[in-house]
Amino acid sequence: MTPLNSARPVSHDACQHDHAHSLAHTEALNARRRTQRGTMAVEFAIVFPLFFLVFYAIVTYSMIFVAQQSLTMAASEGARAALRYQPGATSAASALALRASAACATATGLVNWLAGSAPCTATYAGCSFDATMQCVSVALNYNYASRPLVPPLPLIGLPVPASLTASAMVQLNPENLF
Repeated sequence: MTPLNSARPVSHDACQHDHAHSLAHTEALNARRRTQRGTMAVEFAIVFPLFFLVFYAIVTYSMIFVAQQSLTMAASEGARAALRYQPGATSAASALALRASAACATATGLVNWLAGSAPCTATYAGCSFDATMQCVSVALNYNYASRPLVPPLPLIGLPVPASLTASAMVQLNPENLF
């Protein structure tokens, strides 16, 4: 029985055989590396445009969705602002005009991040479903075709809307106008 840490003699021929085997293995690896040189660059060149297109589409449609949600919220808040009492009204028509003006002021204040390019229209008239009531309608329109939030890429025609619109309506009792 020999101790575990005892050195066993190794023949000189065995060392040369192991060295020759490792040299052959190294040369084979080097040859494989030479034949695969540049494959990662080619793979990147093929895959990157696809990943970029997907990323661009996600950013573009996300911005459109955010703008549409912002317009919808602004129109709703504008209509809600038309419910508030406006001092200085002397008649029902002037009260409705002041409320419509307040509705547009509130709505445009909420979409100011669109650089003031979402004009507001507030109209008042008798409600179509109840002629005894007055309705104030607030509408916002953003022309996306002329002012896109994300610049379009040449040669890539993503389908985007020409305009984004939102509207809201509130019903007012003529007895509580002023």
